[in-house]
Amino acid sequence: MTELAIYDMDRTITRTGTFTPFMIHAAAHLAPWRLVFAPAAAMVALAYAARLIERKSVKEINQRLMVGHGVSQARFRAVAESFADRIMQMNVHKGALAAIAADRAAGRRLVMATASSRLYVESIAARLGFDDVIATNGVKGLDDYVSPRIDGENCYGPAKLRMIEAWMAAQGLRRENCTIRFYSDHASDAPVLEWADEPFAVNAHAKLRRIAKARGWPVVNWGY
Repeated sequence: MTELAIYDMDRTITRTGTFTPFMIHAAAHLAPWRLVFAPAAAMVALAYAARLIERKSVKEINQRLMVGHGVSQARFRAVAESFADRIMQMNVHKGALAAIAADRAAGRRLVMATASSRLYVESIAARLGFDDVIATNGVKGLDDYVSPRIDGENCYGPAKLRMIEAWMAAQGLRRENCTIRFYSDHASDAPVLEWADEPFAVNAHAKLRRIAKARGWPVVNWGY
C-alpha cells in the first residue's frame, strides 16, 4: 500500500497567498518599470471578484502585465529561487513544517497540489522536501522564453482532483492501492477532501470549517 500525503500550498503551508507577491517580486527583479502595472493587476483581480473573468485569465493577464513575454527560462528560474528563499524565511507556518516532517518520517510520499504556478512552486517545494508537484502549468514553446499562457486547467477546485488523478495514473498508482491524506485551508478543495482517506481542514476559513464540522473532518491550526 502506497501512502501519499498531499498538501495544498497557499495559506495551508504558507501564511499568505503567493501569486501576487511573486509577480511583484519578479517585476522588481526583471523589469522594475513594470511595477507601474500593479494597479492594473489589482483591477484584474477585482474583475475576477466580480465574476467577470475566470481565475485562469487573472493569472495569464497579470503575468503578461508584470513579467511580459521576453524572459528566458534561466532568468526566470533565478527569480523563482530567490522568491523561494524569501518564502522559507518569512511565510511558512511552523505547524506545516512539523506536519511535513512527520509525514516524511512515517514514509509517506509528499506531494504538493496547488493552484499556484509551477514556474515558482517547484523551487518552494524543493526547499520543503516534497517528492512531487502538481500545479498550474505554463505553455512551453519551442523557444527558451517563459509564456504567460496556462497549459491545460488551472489547478483549482474540481480541476485539482482531476489533475491529481491524472498524475497518479501517470505514476502507475492505483487509487485502491493508496492511502491518501490531504491538507487544505479552502472550501474550493472540498472535492479532494471528500476523495481523500484522511482529510484535514488546516487554517480553515469559515466556509471550510462549516463543511468540516458537517463531514466530521479534523480541523487543525498550523498558524503558531
